[in-house]
Amino acid sequence: MKKILLVLSLLGLFGGWIEKSNEKEKTEISSVDFKEAEIYYNRGSNKYKLNDYEGAMLDFNKAIELNSDFTYAYVFRGLVKDSLKNFEDAILDYNKAIKLDPKYALTYYNRGVVKNELKQYKEAILDYNKAIELDSEYAKAYNNRGSAQNSLKKYNEAILDFNKAIELDPENSSAYYNRGIAKHDLKNYIGAILDYHKAVKLNPKFAKAYYNRGLARYKLKNYIGANSDFKKANELNPELKNPYKD
Repeated sequence: MKKILLVLSLLGLFGGWIEKSNEKEKTEISSVDFKEAEIYYNRGSNKYKLNDYEGAMLDFNKAIELNSDFTYAYVFRGLVKDSLKNFEDAILDYNKAIKLDPKYALTYYNRGVVKNELKQYKEAILDYNKAIELDSEYAKAYNNRGSAQNSLKKYNEAILDFNKAIELDPENSSAYYNRGIAKHDLKNYIGAILDYHKAVKLNPKFAKAYYNRGLARYKLKNYIGANSDFKKANELNPELKNPYKD
């Protein structure tokens, strides 16, 4: 009887050792997978910055395969899909990232950008709202929310957002340009010209800002100034032609 109890005891100890050994092995494997996932993620990030979107996609896919809870890999893969105009799939990646980390402002911002490109302006605004709620100094989120408001013809609300974006980032030429558009649509052509002027001062190669300033100057019958702006816009971007010239 004592021998039987001893054997059972040893089997119990051995079984426990096997279980602990397996747990340790799984932990070690997971750790290796996570480290390898980071390597693919970092390489994918570098490829994305070099506009190698196909290569970046492969690396982010591998990172996610190795670590299915890798929030940033989903976020960057969403950026890649957005760059490839694969908007619906980009949204799916952002949805997954938000599920994994609902307090990461960038993901909401990025999803808002995609929804804006899909002309889902109201939905985009909701995402920008969330990004701003999580980061009240997110200048780009204010700027993009203003653009979505512009698209919905809510010009005064848009101007408030552009004002905030400029307050947070006074060097943001895009915010001045966008505010100029809102003022133009409100027929405040002088105010629009001042904003376009600031935009080209910050970014002398901002072709659309020259073009829009030309439109505003034309409205004020400053034809010489308008033609000068149209000429400059066309030099920077041949697709932007003088709309008042045959």
